[in-house]
Amino acid sequence: MLVLITYDVSTQSAAGKTRLRKVAKECVNYGQRVQNSVFECILDASQLLMLKDRLVSLINEKEDSLRFYYLGNNYQTKVEHFGSKTSYEAEGTLMI
Repeated sequence: MLVLITYDVSTQSAAGKTRLRKVAKECVNYGQRVQNSVFECILDASQLLMLKDRLVSLINEKEDSLRFYYLGNNYQTKVEHFGSKTSYEAEGTLMI
Protein backbone atom coordinates (compact mmCIF):
# COMPACT_ATOMS: atom_id res chain seq x y z
CA MET A 1 0.00 0.00 0.00
CA LEU A 2 1.09 3.58 -0.56
CA VAL A 3 1.53 5.55 2.65
CA LEU A 4 2.33 9.25 2.66
CA ILE A 5 4.41 10.17 5.71
CA THR A 6 4.83 13.78 6.77
CA TYR A 7 6.65 15.17 9.75
CA ASP A 8 7.53 18.45 11.40
CA VAL A 9 10.36 18.11 13.90
CA SER A 10 11.32 21.09 16.03
CA THR A 11 14.92 22.14 15.38
CA GLN A 12 15.13 24.75 18.16
CA SER A 13 17.68 22.58 19.97
CA ALA A 14 20.57 20.30 19.07
CA ALA A 15 18.44 17.33 20.18
CA GLY A 16 15.72 18.41 17.75
CA LYS A 17 18.18 18.61 14.88
CA THR A 18 19.37 15.10 15.73
CA ARG A 19 15.76 13.83 15.80
CA LEU A 20 15.10 15.43 12.41
CA ARG A 21 18.09 13.67 10.83
CA LYS A 22 17.08 10.33 12.36
CA VAL A 23 13.45 10.62 11.20
CA ALA A 24 14.54 11.58 7.67
CA LYS A 25 17.08 8.76 7.51
CA GLU A 26 14.50 6.21 8.62
CA CYS A 27 12.01 7.43 6.00
CA VAL A 28 14.67 7.29 3.25
CA ASN A 29 15.11 3.60 4.08
CA TYR A 30 11.47 2.91 3.21
CA GLY A 31 10.42 5.36 0.52
CA GLN A 32 10.95 8.26 -1.83
CA ARG A 33 11.27 11.87 -0.61
CA VAL A 34 8.81 14.01 -2.57
CA GLN A 35 9.23 17.21 -0.54
CA ASN A 36 11.47 18.20 2.37
CA SER A 37 9.49 16.43 5.09
CA VAL A 38 7.19 14.30 2.92
CA PHE A 39 7.81 10.71 1.83
CA GLU A 40 5.84 8.31 -0.34
CA CYS A 41 6.38 4.75 0.86
CA ILE A 42 5.19 1.46 -0.61
CA LEU A 43 4.82 -0.77 2.45
CA ASP A 44 3.26 -4.05 3.44
CA ALA A 45 1.50 -4.34 6.80
CA SER A 46 4.54 -5.52 8.75
CA GLN A 47 6.83 -2.85 7.26
CA LEU A 48 4.26 -0.21 8.14
CA LEU A 49 4.09 -1.35 11.77
CA MET A 50 7.88 -1.44 12.10
CA LEU A 51 8.34 1.99 10.51
CA LYS A 52 5.54 3.58 12.50
CA ASP A 53 6.91 2.16 15.76
CA ARG A 54 10.41 3.39 14.92
CA LEU A 55 9.31 6.90 13.92
CA VAL A 56 7.06 7.35 16.96
CA SER A 57 9.97 6.31 19.19
CA LEU A 58 12.22 8.92 17.55
CA ILE A 59 10.03 12.02 17.87
CA ASN A 60 9.25 14.14 20.89
CA GLU A 61 5.45 14.14 21.00
CA LYS A 62 5.40 17.46 22.88
CA GLU A 63 7.40 19.29 20.19
CA ASP A 64 7.12 17.31 16.94
CA SER A 65 4.37 16.15 14.60
CA LEU A 66 4.15 12.95 12.58
CA ARG A 67 1.32 12.04 10.16
CA PHE A 68 0.52 8.93 8.13
CA TYR A 69 -1.88 9.11 5.17
CA TYR A 70 -3.00 5.70 3.95
CA LEU A 71 -3.66 5.79 0.19
CA GLY A 72 -3.99 2.02 -0.17
CA ASN A 73 -3.14 -0.32 -3.01
CA ASN A 74 -5.12 1.52 -5.69
CA TYR A 75 -3.34 4.80 -5.10
CA GLN A 76 -2.70 5.62 -8.79
CA THR A 77 -6.10 7.30 -9.12
CA LYS A 78 -5.65 9.22 -5.85
CA VAL A 79 -2.41 11.04 -6.66
CA GLU A 80 -2.07 13.92 -9.10
CA HIS A 81 1.17 15.79 -9.73
CA PHE A 82 1.67 19.23 -11.27
CA GLY A 83 4.82 21.29 -11.45
CA SER A 84 8.49 21.17 -12.16
CA LYS A 85 9.64 17.97 -10.49
CA THR A 86 8.71 14.99 -12.56
CA SER A 87 6.72 12.24 -10.95
CA TYR A 88 8.11 8.75 -10.60
CA GLU A 89 6.74 5.21 -10.67
CA ALA A 90 6.27 4.43 -6.96
CA GLU A 91 6.67 0.69 -7.47
CA GLY A 92 9.39 1.01 -10.08
CA THR A 93 13.15 0.68 -9.63
CA LEU A 94 14.63 3.50 -7.52
CA MET A 95 18.28 2.69 -8.25
CA ILE A 96 20.03 0.82 -11.00
